[in-house]
Amino acid sequence: MNKEGSLSINSENIFPIIKKWLYSDHDIFFRELVSNGCDAVTKLKKLDMIGEYTIPEGKELCVKVTADAETKTITFTDNGIGMDANEIDQYINQIAFSGARDFLDKYKDKTNDDQIIGHFGLGFYSAFMVADRVTIDSLSYKEGAKAVHWESDEGTSFEMTDSAKTEIGTTITLYLNEDSYEFCNEYRAKEILDKYCSFMPIPIYFEAIKTAEEQARIDEAEKKAKEEEEKRKAEEAAKKAADGEAVEAETEAEPVEKAPEAPKPINETTPLWAKHPNECTDEEYKEFYHRVFHDYKEPLFWIHLNMDYPFNLKGILYFPKINTEYDSIEGTIKLYNNQVFVADNIKEVIPEFLMLLKGVIDCPDLPLNVSRSALQNDGFVKKISDYITKKVADRLTGMCKTKREDYEKFWDDINPFIKFGVLKDEKFAEKMNDYIIFKDLNGKYLTLPDILKENEEKHKNQVFYVTDEKEQSQYIEMFKKEGINAVLLKHNIDAPFITRLEQKNPDVKFVRIDSDLTDSFKEETSDEEKETLKKDSESLTALFHKALNNDKLTVKAEKLKDASMACVMTLSEEGRRMQEMMKMYGMSGMDFGTPDETLVLNLTHPLVQYVLAHAEDESVTKYCEQLYDLAALAHGTLSPDRMSKFIARSNEIMMEIAK
Repeated sequence: MNKEGSLSINSENIFPIIKKWLYSDHDIFFRELVSNGCDAVTKLKKLDMIGEYTIPEGKELCVKVTADAETKTITFTDNGIGMDANEIDQYINQIAFSGARDFLDKYKDKTNDDQIIGHFGLGFYSAFMVADRVTIDSLSYKEGAKAVHWESDEGTSFEMTDSAKTEIGTTITLYLNEDSYEFCNEYRAKEILDKYCSFMPIPIYFEAIKTAEEQARIDEAEKKAKEEEEKRKAEEAAKKAADGEAVEAETEAEPVEKAPEAPKPINETTPLWAKHPNECTDEEYKEFYHRVFHDYKEPLFWIHLNMDYPFNLKGILYFPKINTEYDSIEGTIKLYNNQVFVADNIKEVIPEFLMLLKGVIDCPDLPLNVSRSALQNDGFVKKISDYITKKVADRLTGMCKTKREDYEKFWDDINPFIKFGVLKDEKFAEKMNDYIIFKDLNGKYLTLPDILKENEEKHKNQVFYVTDEKEQSQYIEMFKKEGINAVLLKHNIDAPFITRLEQKNPDVKFVRIDSDLTDSFKEETSDEEKETLKKDSESLTALFHKALNNDKLTVKAEKLKDASMACVMTLSEEGRRMQEMMKMYGMSGMDFGTPDETLVLNLTHPLVQYVLAHAEDESVTKYCEQLYDLAALAHGTLSPDRMSKFIARSNEIMMEIAK
């Protein structure tokens, strides 16, 4: 049987476009051809199940990938359903005709199609992105079928002849072009197979055939190792003889031939997400997490998704532990289709805020595009995304209700995910509103109503917060002494999050503890004392403006309850938020020295009284600069130049005291 012809292409010159642009990643041909092999095996199993074929007892149906570095070829072999000449003509020679779809249509009343991977007829043609020549040898399972050989150079024409193949199944051989030799390298091939095929439903075996030079190097290394071992034994025997020890003559034992170790599949045919949650242990979840995401840290907890109706979706989402504020919280959500890897972090399926998590999603019902690498714009996809969001919200709210202790234990790590979700997804926000908690200065976790109730008597509808416990330690101590509570909001996401809370709760105002000093920290003063305070403020303002050469600085004189504190720096909430926003957008000019900065001087402190009393002395400038830098240092950090001057001035003052 001989047959020649041209490929049937529906649109003129479409093949060069398919060859170049069908897939963004050229390594994806591994996935497509292995998927085709898995489909061929699955079809044969279906036929065995319905009685149209009998698989020989003890025969393992599988896919084998062979990378030959010597011949620069890659071979994909399966012992599945196989093809006859008519099927090759139909499924290979006619681009975009799907053999998988044809099989499903034929047996739709007898089989469940969930296990068939293939959706398209173009997967095979990915081979021509990396190969100048492709051959197929196939033998159909049908009784009396003849084996067929098909080959094509450059994919624009083909030749079909009889094949010598005797085993049912298909072998596809790719003769790689010069630009694609990397793919027959053992380690590169393993890397790609691990990426795309780790969880395919049929056992996949891999074999690497080395070049003659590589094999010679391996043989030479083994020979050298053997010689070194023999030399070591001889030296030991000589040493024993020199020491007068008896040396037992070694009798040469008959060489024992070791049975070759049975090859193992490179994939796991039943991944953890495909099992029912009740069948999985905590250790299995953790082991899967470490293996798939290469994260040595333990995940906090996970959510196992398992849905059959109205669409088929399975998966596992992990909440990773973030050890420090410097850790990246960028996650990885791997998308699979019938256990075949599709892509990382496809935004159409995974809500944006959940991309901070790590996990796998497998949804055979996804409307993938022709390259199985992206999603078509489909309303069905939005339903899947909404379902995932709902399941995450249900798990979090359920944990808060029934395992509050665990919820609080995880809160420091999971709150960035939750807050980001609240900002990005209104439905998620509605579900989570009552389950947002805040850690206070005492390490206790409170809801927003709890915090407002605590501060109701002194500061109605105000929530004080801390962003840096070290830099704001002076203010924290002041608050604790006055019995005023505050919450810790130390993550970058907190700035936009509290803005949203204020928008949703117009009566509530979030104020950082260093933004102003309320009356709670001041001594009560009479009208006469208030007039004196005003005059002192005016005198000190003029003095500090001159000493610091900064007439924009706001200076206030107050009688504070804490007499041990000479001064404190405050920055208005509005001014600081504006400053942070400008920094976020790369704008400069908002730093200490802005009109929003206020230096509060404590008139109950002796040093402030000394400065006020010696306003005319030249040395007072030095004390004004020192007080200002002390306040700035307690509020944050000094610039290198200011820090150098502060240290030199401190040494000078101490030397004066020591005289």
